[in-house]
Amino acid sequence: MESEICMPAPVCLIENTEGQLVVNQEALEILSATKNPLVVVAIVGLYRTGKSYLMNKLAGKNKGFSLGSTVQSHTKGIWMWCVPHPKKPDHTLVLLDTEGLGDVEKGDNQNDSWIFALAILLSSTFVYNSMGTINQQAMDQLHYVTELSDRIRAKSSPNSNGVEDSADFVSFFPDFVWTLRDFSLELEADGRPITADEYLENSLKLKQGTTQNDQNFNLPRLCIRKFFPKKKCFIFDRPTHRKKLGQLETLHDNELDPEFVQQATVFCSYIFSKSKTKTLSGGIKVNGPRLEKLVETYVDAISRGDLPCMENAVLVLAQIENAAAVQKAIAHYDQKMSQMVQLPTETLQELLNLHRACEKEAIELFMKNSFKDVDHLCQKDLAAQLEKKRDDFCKRNVQASTDRCSDLLKEIFTPLEDAVKQGVYSKPGGYRLFIQETQELKRKYLQIPNKGIQAEEVLQAYLKTKESMTDAILQTDQTLTEKEKEIEVERVKAESAQAATKLLEEMQIKNQQMMEQKEKSHQEHVKQLTEKMERDRVQWLEEQEKILALKLQEQARLLKEGFQNESKRLHTEIQNIQRSMEKPRKFCLLS
Repeated sequence: MESEICMPAPVCLIENTEGQLVVNQEALEILSATKNPLVVVAIVGLYRTGKSYLMNKLAGKNKGFSLGSTVQSHTKGIWMWCVPHPKKPDHTLVLLDTEGLGDVEKGDNQNDSWIFALAILLSSTFVYNSMGTINQQAMDQLHYVTELSDRIRAKSSPNSNGVEDSADFVSFFPDFVWTLRDFSLELEADGRPITADEYLENSLKLKQGTTQNDQNFNLPRLCIRKFFPKKKCFIFDRPTHRKKLGQLETLHDNELDPEFVQQATVFCSYIFSKSKTKTLSGGIKVNGPRLEKLVETYVDAISRGDLPCMENAVLVLAQIENAAAVQKAIAHYDQKMSQMVQLPTETLQELLNLHRACEKEAIELFMKNSFKDVDHLCQKDLAAQLEKKRDDFCKRNVQASTDRCSDLLKEIFTPLEDAVKQGVYSKPGGYRLFIQETQELKRKYLQIPNKGIQAEEVLQAYLKTKESMTDAILQTDQTLTEKEKEIEVERVKAESAQAATKLLEEMQIKNQQMMEQKEKSHQEHVKQLTEKMERDRVQWLEEQEKILALKLQEQARLLKEGFQNESKRLHTEIQNIQRSMEKPRKFCLLS
């Protein structure tokens, strides 16, 4: 379980200074340390409509986000408060309070549009807060929603017509919640009571007609219906008398209107239980470091004069996390190998088996922590690093075996070499005695365990260096005839040739084992990549099925309302989704 981040009060996440949006490093550091999955709730609305009060209630506090008590906009930029999620263990609730839209003192609503767009991009639940009823004035004030396709790009490359399908937006847009403050109407239609959600749906009905007024009426409604298939509405009575509104931070619930208190409780309960974890395309759950990088990427794009692009932001995030996933996998491999391997190993296969087991775990760890690895570049990097690690272990294994065998030979054969120097074998019959003791010392050497894979090669190399000494003893032994000496020379040559043949066979076996290990490593990468791609495909299909279901619902509603043209447009989007789901998704396996 990750340790919870304790924020006693909100901090500014994105500062709005003289028309420029700037990321606050203090807030980024807080996000960087927040490792839990995030539920991100952002609230947007006209200034002085009580947004901050609702966010404080979600934080479980009366004070926190600045409420203000004048007609001036009090919150500037986007403020953030990270608190433990009250209903989801090991999750963090991130509350984003935005500066009020439509502040006349700003004079330019350009920043309002960017604040609105950023709130949508960063949140998993988007709350739009307004005063009174949903009338045409309220819809006109929500004109920002009609500009979303001009402010946000879902993909770096739109379709062939240069137009993005609304399905591309729906796949990552948050759920939409409309909160209506100081609501004074009776919730009823056609003489029967209706719910707040039904009131919202009725308010979003389109008007028949082709005049400019009809188009102006329909545009914001169409955009809300298109971009936010999942919608929720809450109404709130006025919390207290107008003169006491400036004291909301100090008032207790028993001093507020009971209806308002109940409505606020229902709203908070819904947010706590229904707001989803912030998730990117492909089912990637957003934690603090990921949200940190999204904030930086989006604000940087706006500062450069570009449109924030969801696909690009995810790719930037993927590059960072995939590189980190490679290092995490390598660190895991190093740790496991250091625990399991004792050099020198008795055989090469023993070392390769240990490598394969640790390699498998390292690849699994990489697959778990990586996503959207374009062209599998990071996995290929991992494969190359693991191969180098394997080769390094093999070299170290050879060296460890060589060192141990050399030390053993020195220890075992030094007394024999000293005896040679003292002339012990420079006498009649000395050669046979020398050979007899040499054979005995070889047997002693071969019986010692844990010499590693170089045991025979190091022995033969040692004996090779002593051939001149052996020959000198042979030639000075006067008990042997010339014929016997010739026979002995041939015997030694044959024995040496036989040892060389054995070493060559061992080398061929080792080469074969290395080739087989390389193939097994490749197959392990391909196997795990294929499994991950299948999981990604299933995840993608599930996402598309959800979008398709929402599109079909909206199409049925448009047909019911008699809007054939809009229904046809939506039908084209539905067909595109269905065709993409029918096509097998092609992936390039590791080469």
